[in-house]
Amino acid sequence: MYIEELHRTASKSTTLKGWVSNKRIGKGIVFIILRDGTGYCQCVVTEETAGAEGLQIAQQLSLESSAILTGNVVADEKQIGGYELHVTSVVPVGDSENYPIAKKEHGVEFLMDQRHLWLRSTRQWAIMRIRNRIIYSIHKYFQEQGFVQMDAPIFTGNACEGTSTLFETDFYGEPAYLSQSGQLYGEAMAMAMGRIYTFGPTFRAEKSKTRRHLSEFWMIEPEMAFYDIFQNMDCIEGMLQAIIKDVLEHCPRELKTIGRDISVLESSLKQFPRLTYDEAVRILKGEQDVNGKNGIGSLQEELSRVVNRLKEVDADITDRETKIAAGGVKKGEINFFQGKIDSLKQEKADLEEDARNIPQWIKSAREFEYGNDFGGSDETVITRLFDSPIMVYDWPHAVKAFYLKRNPENFEFARGVDVLAPEGYGEIVGGGERETNLELLKEKIVEHELPLSAFEWYLDLRRFGSVPHSGFGLGLERMITWICGLKHLRESIPFPRMYGRLTP
Repeated sequence: MYIEELHRTASKSTTLKGWVSNKRIGKGIVFIILRDGTGYCQCVVTEETAGAEGLQIAQQLSLESSAILTGNVVADEKQIGGYELHVTSVVPVGDSENYPIAKKEHGVEFLMDQRHLWLRSTRQWAIMRIRNRIIYSIHKYFQEQGFVQMDAPIFTGNACEGTSTLFETDFYGEPAYLSQSGQLYGEAMAMAMGRIYTFGPTFRAEKSKTRRHLSEFWMIEPEMAFYDIFQNMDCIEGMLQAIIKDVLEHCPRELKTIGRDISVLESSLKQFPRLTYDEAVRILKGEQDVNGKNGIGSLQEELSRVVNRLKEVDADITDRETKIAAGGVKKGEINFFQGKIDSLKQEKADLEEDARNIPQWIKSAREFEYGNDFGGSDETVITRLFDSPIMVYDWPHAVKAFYLKRNPENFEFARGVDVLAPEGYGEIVGGGERETNLELLKEKIVEHELPLSAFEWYLDLRRFGSVPHSGFGLGLERMITWICGLKHLRESIPFPRMYGRLTP
């Protein structure tokens, strides 16, 4: 029996197999929080129900040791999952001595070095279950819409957007690259199947350690024949809302476990605002308000709040540390104070980071040069004003990929679209309508200093039955990071690979 199935066996005897995620010992009683991957259950061991031997074994079980517990399932709304197990038998399976991840606060680097064990924590368990649900909902959406899943190669002989951020490898004596996108191949497959999507790993060799960068991540890349940019945006919105709705419906306990405020997810089920690049720039520079809010003005207010809160946190930390140092405080109170101090110090670190970043965001927004692409801070400034993802389209063609179609009404712009998640999370989707004019496409390939010969097969798609078509790429980890409200992409994937991190 799995923990998530306990509702089927209320008032009956059952057996659970799992690991000890927490344990509390009282006089003649042991409370074990058992986890089995599907959930958590409090298991109560007493001499009366499990015998003297069973109680002794339970007392000796250590954190993350594995065990098989048999007992009677009792409904209890106060407990995790609404049920607990009154144990009649305890069978140890695997020891766990000196488990390295304790209850105290650990630094991020330490936890990343212990990623193979950190995955067992309640928070990481919840994030990975949400990741699983998002993956399921993506497949469900496209399959129900009549798309065909296809696979693009990971080894490629040419770059999709230039070679500066590609990992090069040897392919039987020839240079090859790990794919940074399956999009070009997706276009070929769409010309055969009509509507397709790919779902696979992609690689970017960017030496960046920001919270938005991974060197290995997963991309979902649909391509649709006979779609223009506006139909493309409709598809993006439909997919994102299907994901959000599915997670809200099927992962309420996981969202609660990680403390996610779901109000912004719920508000994202309405139609997404669609802004041209020009409108987005005016909002960024504080020249245009959104629902009475000004981007730069709201940042200045936020900075003032951060500075005041920092003073309050410092005072609270000092007060609690002084009480501990003065002595005469009971052990339970010391533990409570210390736990609060650890929490306040983490809040202080976050506030200090905001205090450093916000002035830079304001400066960058004010000095933004029209015609440039948006950086991470620019996306943050804009999206803080919205309570749902926004779509920014019609970008200056000079800052976008060579394969995007020019706006027929103004060749200075490309029919690209970026979807920016709210709360400062920024880009989660990039896409657009593809160029169908053979000569214009050739010009752009040369302009980007890419070898024309390597793209002859791609140009064939324009020579033989070309049609208007569009597509986009969703970064899975960026989507997970926003939905879960994470601070860094590294928690959104089981084993992150990024600049400076190749193990475990």
